[in-house]
Amino acid sequence: MNPASNWQALRTVMQRDLMVVMRRRSDVLNPLLFVLMVVSLFPLAVGPGPDILGRMAAGVIWVAALLSALLGSERLFREDFLDGTLEQLTLQPQPLALLSFAKIMVHWLLSGLPLVILAPVCALLLKLPLEGWLALIATLAVGTPILSAVTAIGAALTVSLGRGGALLSLLLLPLFIPLLIFATGAVEAALVGTDAWPQVLLLAGLSLLTLLLAPFAVAASIRVSVH
Repeated sequence: MNPASNWQALRTVMQRDLMVVMRRRSDVLNPLLFVLMVVSLFPLAVGPGPDILGRMAAGVIWVAALLSALLGSERLFREDFLDGTLEQLTLQPQPLALLSFAKIMVHWLLSGLPLVILAPVCALLLKLPLEGWLALIATLAVGTPILSAVTAIGAALTVSLGRGGALLSLLLLPLFIPLLIFATGAVEAALVGTDAWPQVLLLAGLSLLTLLLAPFAVAASIRVSVH
């Protein structure tokens, strides 16, 4: 297979998906607004004490990130399935796993990357000590691709089921638990003055492994859903 042709197909799918999503900006803004609402309302529920909020900040931000990834995740492939785009992708000469990788990257650019950018604002609202800011940003940077990849697998599996949002959440939440443990553990290590980078590097390795394997799982799931 011509590498130039594969690269062109990858870029075309990403450009097409970005253009489609930009016409529905609410799909991009709703998860971010959800995170900001959770982060803003949480201090009202537990009190404004900086000691309590600072210790819970990383967990709150990551739980909000997990839930925001599930928000609207069933629409990740839904419209492409209804208008026949997914079926056309399976007929392309380029590997379907490569095209699936393009969709995962678009999802991360529109959901994961904005969370990384918003991390300092969330940390400030929850009074996270400055010692934990770098660890929080690092865990979001290397951990959110896992959210996008795993969400894409679940969305591809349930795309033909109509309203599969509840089933999708049940499928994905257990898979996110290790990510939540390692990410919050890294921030906690930074707050107590120990080295947080082993957990961050472990997350980076998991992210790389997930991004390598997830496109093949997404491609297989798309074929099952289409046929």
